[in-house]
Amino acid sequence: MPKLVDHEERRAHIIDALLRSAASSGLHSVTMRSVAIEAGVSVRLVQYYFDTKEQLLLAAMTRLATRMGERVQHRVRATGASSDPRAVVEAVLLEAVPTDEESRAFHLIYTEYAVLSVTDPALGGQPFLAAPDEMEAFLAAQLAAAGAADPRQEAVVLLAVSAGLGLSVLLDQRTAEDATAVLRYHLGRVFPA
Repeated sequence: MPKLVDHEERRAHIIDALLRSAASSGLHSVTMRSVAIEAGVSVRLVQYYFDTKEQLLLAAMTRLATRMGERVQHRVRATGASSDPRAVVEAVLLEAVPTDEESRAFHLIYTEYAVLSVTDPALGGQPFLAAPDEMEAFLAAQLAAAGAADPRQEAVVLLAVSAGLGLSVLLDQRTAEDATAVLRYHLGRVFPA
């Protein structure tokens, strides 16, 4: 009897191989062949699930955003204070600081996608901005619940601060602990006691 193939599982396996490959050697060096080697499958199989490298990159970008959303949700639940806007905002923003190998890989690949989306119209615009726009709206809602005068503008500033701090950690300009302290300092100004 022929073995049944779970196509979604196989697609996910190939996408995860792209993400591992990008984390170790950079998104710019990813090819259909390098993904196939990382996944332990043939190039033809990769091409069966993804006709083009562009389709594979878009699928991986979506998976990356989904994983980030899951990490943020986990961090928010772990605070135990889902009704406290400051705790929720802090949990969300701290996820932008790479503190472990998984988050470091995420931020490295995400930064590479950001750069690539500037020159690649298929990756730029709405596909790349969907998750950040959703995060901005979520933070604005939390800030509005806390009584911020201009929640949308404050959400933009907070996201820019956390993204910049995350990048500074990736570049070894500062430690994750230092970046966390800066972020908490700024949150203290946004949410005065």
